[in-house]
Amino acid sequence: MDYLKNAFFHIWRKKGRALLTILGIAIGVMSVVLISMIGDVGKYIIQNELSSMGVDGVIVSIKSEHQKLNMSAQELKLLQQEEGVAKAAPFMTSYSKVRVKQQDAKSLIWGIDQDSSDIISLELVHGRAIAKSDVQSMAKVCVVDENFAKANYHRSNIVGKQLSISFDGRYETFTIIGVVKSGGNILQGLMGEVVPCFTYLPYTTMQQMSLQSGFDKVIMKLNDGINRKQLENEIMETMDSSFGVTDAVEIEDLNQQMDQLNDILSIVTAVLTIIAGISLLVAGLSIMTVMLVSVSERTREIGIKKSIGATRGIILLEFMTESLLLTLIGAGIGALIGLGIGTAGCLLLGVHVIINLQTILWSILFAIAVGVLFGVYPAWKASRLSPVEALRHE
Repeated sequence: MDYLKNAFFHIWRKKGRALLTILGIAIGVMSVVLISMIGDVGKYIIQNELSSMGVDGVIVSIKSEHQKLNMSAQELKLLQQEEGVAKAAPFMTSYSKVRVKQQDAKSLIWGIDQDSSDIISLELVHGRAIAKSDVQSMAKVCVVDENFAKANYHRSNIVGKQLSISFDGRYETFTIIGVVKSGGNILQGLMGEVVPCFTYLPYTTMQQMSLQSGFDKVIMKLNDGINRKQLENEIMETMDSSFGVTDAVEIEDLNQQMDQLNDILSIVTAVLTIIAGISLLVAGLSIMTVMLVSVSERTREIGIKKSIGATRGIILLEFMTESLLLTLIGAGIGALIGLGIGTAGCLLLGVHVIINLQTILWSILFAIAVGVLFGVYPAWKASRLSPVEALRHE
């Protein structure tokens, strides 16, 4: 307690200088906490957005060298019967023009069935989803996303409206039966003009319009806790047997791609955190400067303490405590400010708040280590002062 009281006394006595030192530490810790928080929230958002679009599943498609082959209901049934497959649904994709109110817009057209909604997590806002009867009758109906509805009608509920989709230059009219919040809003914002909206049709209708007998791909959602690599090998064997050729299909594990994206984001966050941590080293230099000045100012005081029995260890601990206290105050303030700014930003943007206590703890410990490291030399210098020489100091 005597060490702490003494440290508080000397910090308060030179509070202007101490404040600047504390500010340097606080800025460093705040930067580390804020950057790590942004990285964690960013990974969470991207994971959720990708997962909501089915990007945590597996896609089975015909290899380019076997383009004459077509996936049909037979292959779909075989995939649905595979142990470890929760759901499997056919889907087709096409990048085309959509005409609404005599205006053309670019859209990604998805050909899906009644089960696809569960796999790519289409969240219905108005109307209804693609039904089994729509698939069986090859109905000219479609589902659009909210972005499309608001962009063209300035409201989200446009059930019953019509739009035209271009197939090889000819336009076919479809009735809108539903509006979904597909989870692709952030991705669409990042893609800009490339994919401004999504349109969903029964895959059988898309087959008829594009004059295709089969479908492009099958998307699957797998059960948790399975050996994904083993299942992929089994699927390849099943498809090879069905088509009567080797290496008939290729399997794209989108979950693996999502993991790779997370790794990249983690590396970027780590690099930015290290850069922010450099400011802590700069703040450490300011601690050393302040403590050296403090030693110089208190040379006579040190001489008096030594003359009445203070040991080198006592003097060393006295200055180390002061250095450590400056660092702790700065680190605590910086962590709180970083958390405050990060939380306020998340609430303002309407995203989930993620607080990584481990990162905060490590940033504070790193700041303390910096404070101790740069406070050692001034404290050692103070402890080495000769009492006689110190008492002579003016």
